[in-house]
Amino acid sequence: MLALQHATECRILCARQTRKDGTVVYDEAYLASLEQAVRAALPVWSLSPGTDLRLLCISENATYLAEDPEAGTRLVLRVHRPGYHSEDEIRSELAWIGDLRASGAVQTPAPVPTRGGDPVCRLDVGGVTRHAVAFEHVPGRTPDETDDLPAWFRVLGGVTARIHAHARAWKRPPGFQRKVWDFTTMLGERGHWGQWRDGLGLDGPGTALLERATTVIRERLARYGTGPDRFGLVHADLRLANLLVDQDALRVIDFDDCGFSWYAYDFAAAISFFEHDPIVPALLDAWVEGYRAVAPLAPEDVAEIQTFMVLRRILLIAWVASHAETPTAQAMGVPYTEAAYPLAEAYLSSHANGRHG
Repeated sequence: MLALQHATECRILCARQTRKDGTVVYDEAYLASLEQAVRAALPVWSLSPGTDLRLLCISENATYLAEDPEAGTRLVLRVHRPGYHSEDEIRSELAWIGDLRASGAVQTPAPVPTRGGDPVCRLDVGGVTRHAVAFEHVPGRTPDETDDLPAWFRVLGGVTARIHAHARAWKRPPGFQRKVWDFTTMLGERGHWGQWRDGLGLDGPGTALLERATTVIRERLARYGTGPDRFGLVHADLRLANLLVDQDALRVIDFDDCGFSWYAYDFAAAISFFEHDPIVPALLDAWVEGYRAVAPLAPEDVAEIQTFMVLRRILLIAWVASHAETPTAQAMGVPYTEAAYPLAEAYLSSHANGRHG
């Protein structure tokens, strides 16, 4: 179950890392300047100078825990990665979270506005504007291999069904903007997370195999379609690291990747980084059972989940390559790429050489 440990761990990296264009993303000096900017902004959220600030995680964003002993306040501060989301996209995410909370569809931490009532704070980090948002701190821990994961996935299925029902019924506010997660923006030339062909350790035969798999994925999704019953606003990142369990409660955090995609894709995202683990079929059965206890889920939707699982795995190969400075990407490395090959082979075989089924 080592993959599950990797799926949930989030250590702090202090080695210099750069993008392909030579831009330094996160290193010790940059993290120091980022922390300085966050500390300077603490009064914006009515936090005292004595607030303890601790870096929790580096992924797309840098996430901090701010504990103010003077006021007894605990906030989670998220500083957005430059060049990923626009300010309008961030505000749209927070708008959806607010309405999800108001409707009772999901338990998720409340966004905390600044003293001036703005949900988004702008930070100057080395002359570059970074956007920061705050959330209430809630109790809970990330589920792992010591838990009864099928039982939690049954709960997650019901939670996911309620999120989807809300998304279908919600009248989005004017100017609502979130990314579209379709084949083109995941595995195509306009990939939000770069190109999977840049994956760590990809060799000629491996590339050829994944090329065949992506061709089948594209063809099957074209047939499956993007009708309103299948495609809409989703969380898009319900992986273990974004779930908190507290006794019998399951909370969902981090809607940072929420956008427009296939509803069934939300299961594939939930098994991120351990798609090849033998426990996955049991998790799928539990998730489907939990989902259908709340809302309908057509057999053809369930039948296509394998497509989304392989799509997500190949997408994450691109993510690992384009986010090499993050602890999660470094934990995955070349073995994560290599473990995708049997998944792709099984996928192609299960669909009659990839064309039918």
